[in-house]
Order: sequence, then C-alpha cells, then structure tokens
Amino acid sequence: MLTLTALAALMAAPAFAQGEVNLYSSRHYDNDEALYEAFTEATGITVNRIEGEADELIARMTAEGANSPADVFLTVDAGRIWRADQAGLLQPVTSEYLDARIPAHLRHPDGHWFGISQRARIIFYDREDVSEPPLTYADLADPRFEGQICIRSGSNIYNLSLMGSIIAHEGEEAALDWAKGVVANFARAPQGGDTDQLLGIVSGECDIAVSNTYYFLRGVAGGVDGLSENIDSIGWVFPNQSTTGAHVNVAAAGVAANAPNRENAIRFLEFLATDEAQAYFANQNNEYAAVAGVGLAEVPATLGLFRQDDLNLSALGENQTRAQEIYNEAGWN
Repeated sequence: MLTLTALAALMAAPAFAQGEVNLYSSRHYDNDEALYEAFTEATGITVNRIEGEADELIARMTAEGANSPADVFLTVDAGRIWRADQAGLLQPVTSEYLDARIPAHLRHPDGHWFGISQRARIIFYDREDVSEPPLTYADLADPRFEGQICIRSGSNIYNLSLMGSIIAHEGEEAALDWAKGVVANFARAPQGGDTDQLLGIVSGECDIAVSNTYYFLRGVAGGVDGLSENIDSIGWVFPNQSTTGAHVNVAAAGVAANAPNRENAIRFLEFLATDEAQAYFANQNNEYAAVAGVGLAEVPATLGLFRQDDLNLSALGENQTRAQEIYNEAGWN
C-alpha cells in the first residue's frame, strides 16, 4: 500500500469523503488497483472502474449522453483524450493544486484534461551494426539509413502524435518530406507493436527502430521473450537534444462532461498528482512522472536524463487529422 503522508493535508477535509467516483479507463494495469484502493482509504470514496479500449469508451460515453455515469475518463495518449474532448465528453476543471503540480505543456490550456504520467518516443539501434545512430527525428529520413528502419503504421496513435509534433514544429511541407524519407528507409512494411520493432533489431531485420520508452524498459526489467535476453545489444538515443527535445506523450485524465460525482472526480485527479501516487502510477509501467521532482524508479533511471519537448500536447490532437493525411500521402501504410 502507498505511503499517504503527502496526501494528508490534501485529503484531510471531509467535505467529499463519501460516495463514489466512476472511472472509465483504457489503461489496463492490474497494479493500478492498489492506487485506487489507496485513494479510497484516504478519502472514503469508492472507485468503480470500467475498462475498455479508448475508442470503445468514447463511443459508450457518447451513447450514454447526459445519463452517463462516467466521472473520469483516463487514457494513454494525448491524441486519444483529444478525441474525447472533441466529442464534448470532458468539462473544464479549475484546480489550483493541479495547475501548480502538472506542467502547463502536459495539460489542456482550459483544464479539460491533465497529464498523469509521461513516456518518450525515441530511437533505438543495433549497437553492433550502427556506429553512428540517428540523433534526431529528422535523421530517420537520411538516405544513409536506407533499408534499416522498423516503425509502426501511420495509423498508430503514437505515430500520429509524433507526426502532430513534427507538424507543429516544422510545418506540413517539411513533415511530408520527412515522412517520405522515412518510408524510403523502411527495412520492412510497418507491422506489429512497439515491442515488435525492438524485436526486429534483435532478429537483424532492422538496425534502427522507434518505440515508446516503456516497451524497451519492460525488456530491461525482464520477462519479455526474445527481448530481455538480448537487451544489451540495443542502444538508444533521445532525439533532438540540441533543438526541441525528445517527443513525449502522456497518460491523461479529465472529468467527464456529465459527471454525477464531479467534486469526487476532481479529488481523484488531485490524488493522482501527489508525489506518492505519481511515483506509483508512473513506475508501475516504467514511465516518467508528470510532476517535476518525483524521482525515477530503478528501471527508468537506466535510460538516463533527457531534455523533453515542451510543446503543449493539445497540438498533437489538433494536428491528428492532417498527420494521418500526410502519412497516407507518403505511402506510410
């Protein structure tokens, strides 16, 4: 069970220490249950969790309309929570605590959602075969890496968000040129998830891969067949360290537009922003806390510190439609 010392002051007032909060979550980690139990222990508020894929939950909340029991929507990509917000399923929240704790670029400008944990989407490479790995996302389009790159499909939400950031920084024309260059450097047609891209390095099918950090860190922690036993053969680069910083994304949560337990929902989000909850929530999936100053767990610390992009993540959603069009035009299937 979590240490609740830092929660005492925040949770001491009994004004809402009753009732329930209904959590619609597309984050599927059993270890999160201990976190929700800690919230109940601290507040007396029961957490009712309904799980599903993000698009399924968005469709469900839309169908339920004003009668939806959802209080909090939690998902694992800024692009996905943007979809929920665009569908009118989230409401603005004013919380001095959340505004003080969550950096501005990791939350909606008007409080519609807040980043709870972070992951970076970075470059991995074969230590033996690649002596000079790409140091930037732009380098992935360099012809010297022809036939070497493994990466997921253009319709994958993580890649849509990455493209959304490139559009925001470089513009649409440069983004299209980049996508065409990466396609020309594919080692194979996009297939599988992030772990499959890393396994492509192990198998020798590709020399360079793009993946979210926590997929690699699962291999570091052990137990990922084919990856863990070969983890030392893979190197990594946090891209764009001298310019924009590495692209980051978030698990994020917002209060549902028709939340029947609105105040409990806000307390739940505030709970997730405490140091103890941040450390637990992030580290259970080998991610990074959203709140500054929360220490890294042993496994994420193996990658070292890095400079992150401070682009407001709302841009990832705002550019999502155009990102898909650019991937399609580039032949990135």
